[in-house]
Amino acid sequence: MVPELAEERARLVELEMQISEAERTLAALRLQESVARARLNAYKYPVLTLPDEIIAEMFLHFVPEYPKCSPAAGPRSPMRLTHICRLWREIALATPRLWRAMSLSLRSPFSLHNLWLNRAGSLPLAIYTTELKSDYSEPAPDIPELVPALLPYLPRCEYLRCRHQMRLSDFPIVESELPFLRHLDLHITDPPPRDIKLLDVPMLRSAVLDICATHGIVLPWTQLTTLSMHDITLDNCEDILRQASNLLECNLDLFVDEVASDVYMTNVLDSFTLPALSRLQIVEGDLGDYPISAITTFISRSGCKLQQLWITDANLDTARSYVAAFPSIEEVNVWEDNVPNPRPFHSL
Repeated sequence: MVPELAEERARLVELEMQISEAERTLAALRLQESVARARLNAYKYPVLTLPDEIIAEMFLHFVPEYPKCSPAAGPRSPMRLTHICRLWREIALATPRLWRAMSLSLRSPFSLHNLWLNRAGSLPLAIYTTELKSDYSEPAPDIPELVPALLPYLPRCEYLRCRHQMRLSDFPIVESELPFLRHLDLHITDPPPRDIKLLDVPMLRSAVLDICATHGIVLPWTQLTTLSMHDITLDNCEDILRQASNLLECNLDLFVDEVASDVYMTNVLDSFTLPALSRLQIVEGDLGDYPISAITTFISRSGCKLQQLWITDANLDTARSYVAAFPSIEEVNVWEDNVPNPRPFHSL
């Protein structure tokens, strides 16, 4: 026998033995893998053993509380819940309350708006339209292009906000039934040529309006319990406030043109009588030379049971005087700065 061939045969036998050993090792590893996989497949994650109703309730605590809007994407969006697993996606899509509040952007596809709001089923809705920004390089669509997307959902709208550079006549509320509307927030560019009456809104209780909106829209003012008006003059709001006799909260951002006006009304409370008012926030400078007397006269004339009094832009040296003057008011706060509304009726 050729010596070289004998060596190769011996080498081949050795390799076959090593292969057999490796195959036995591999078979043992595959068996262990199979056992481990079976154990994993048999394990039930606790969260997946919960009833669907409990998981859906957990989802509702994940998104902002209604009527605040969820973002279309990101950590607080219900869309995130649809990307975890098939079960969670099914539960999220079958939970209408996750989808009942949406901020509509003129720059987002209207198909996304329809998809989102359709998932809300027949529930009442909160619809907010986002403001246009001037720093975009591409022009934004006009507000009329949003109208077809909004019209099918307005009859179910509870909370509606639109803050756009637009004319009120462009907005679809002028031709829609709004039986569930509770809160209306309108900031517009120009008042319409004629008043637009929005009187068939039996559930409406609060409104936020800018000066153009107050010029252009007529609401059932006596129904309102909360009213906020921005950049408005006393002349503009007096007639409205005279009719809004059931207000519990009133926020006025007054505009005073001292150049055009010969007389500056130093005590703005002289113009108001609000018998149902429970909370008053006012700048000290708007109370005239005798602020405590101005508030006392206002409360006496209105006959209101004031529970909260906030004085802003105030002289802190007189803070104790306010507390002493109004012992029946549960909460009296005096601020050196013009603080934001401490308890806004909506955070949008």
